[in-house]
Amino acid sequence: MKEASIWAAYEQRLQRVSAYIYDHLDEELDLDRLADIACLSPHHWHRIYRAVHGETLAATVKRLRLHRAAGDLVRTTLSVDVIARRAGYPNLQSFTRIFKSVFGMPPAHYRREGSHTVFQSANGKGFGAMYPVTTKTIAPRALAGVSHTGSYMGIGLAFETLGGTLQARGLYRPEMRMVGLYLDDPDLVPEDKLRSFACVTEGQHVPADAPLVHQHLDGGEYAVLRHKGPYADMHKAYQWLYGEWLPKSGRDVRDSVMFEEYINNPREAAPTELLTDIICR
Repeated sequence: MKEASIWAAYEQRLQRVSAYIYDHLDEELDLDRLADIACLSPHHWHRIYRAVHGETLAATVKRLRLHRAAGDLVRTTLSVDVIARRAGYPNLQSFTRIFKSVFGMPPAHYRREGSHTVFQSANGKGFGAMYPVTTKTIAPRALAGVSHTGSYMGIGLAFETLGGTLQARGLYRPEMRMVGLYLDDPDLVPEDKLRSFACVTEGQHVPADAPLVHQHLDGGEYAVLRHKGPYADMHKAYQWLYGEWLPKSGRDVRDSVMFEEYINNPREAAPTELLTDIICR
C-alpha cells in the first residue's frame, strides 16, 4: 500500500476515534477500547495517535474531561460531586487534587473566583487594566477549516479533526495559526443550532477536500481583547466586550464574523496560561 493510501486510512481512523472520545466522555475510555475502534493494535495505534496529535490518548481524555468540568463549574449549577463523576473521578478528593494541579485552584474556589469572575461586575471598573482592548489592522486571511454545529464548547472535536487531517495529508505548516470562527450569538441562537469553524491560517496552501473547507477573513481595523485563562471562561469576556466596552468606546460594530486566534496550544500550556485574542470588527 502506498504511503498516501496508508495515511488516508489513518485519517479516517483518527476522525472516528476523536468523535468517539467526544461522544463518550462519561464512559470508560481505555486504550484497548479506542484501539478496537481504530482497528489497530493498541501499541501501534498509540504511536500513530501520539505522532499526529502530539499527546497520548490518556492525556487527550484527561484534558477534555477537565475542560468540560471547568465549563460545568462556570456555566451550570451542578454540584462539584456530580461534575467530578462526569469527569471520571468517583473520588471527590482525587478530582479536587487533579483539578487544582491543572487550573491552579480547587473546583469550588474556581467556580467562585476563577478568571471568569473578573467580568461579572456590572460597572466594568478596572477591567481596562486587566483585559486591555487594543485596535489593530489585520490583513485579509485565507483560512482552511472544519465546520462545527452545536455548543461552542464542543468545537474542540472540529479542531481535532482539522489537526489530524492536516497532519495525515502532509499539509501542516509551522507558520499556521489556529483560528475559531463563530457565526452566531449563543445568547440568541439555540445551542444545537450554533455555527462555527475550526480553522488554520495559510489556507491558500490547503486543498478544500472534505472535511476541509475554505473560509476568508476580511482585512481592516479590528478591536482585540487578549484573554488569559481557560476557554470555559471566555463567554463572560464576550458579554463584557459587547455590553460594557463597546458602548463606551464610541465604535460601531460591523456586521462581520467574530473570531478568536489561539496564541498558544492547550496541549502544551496550562489552562490558566492559555492566551486567546477575541477579535471583532
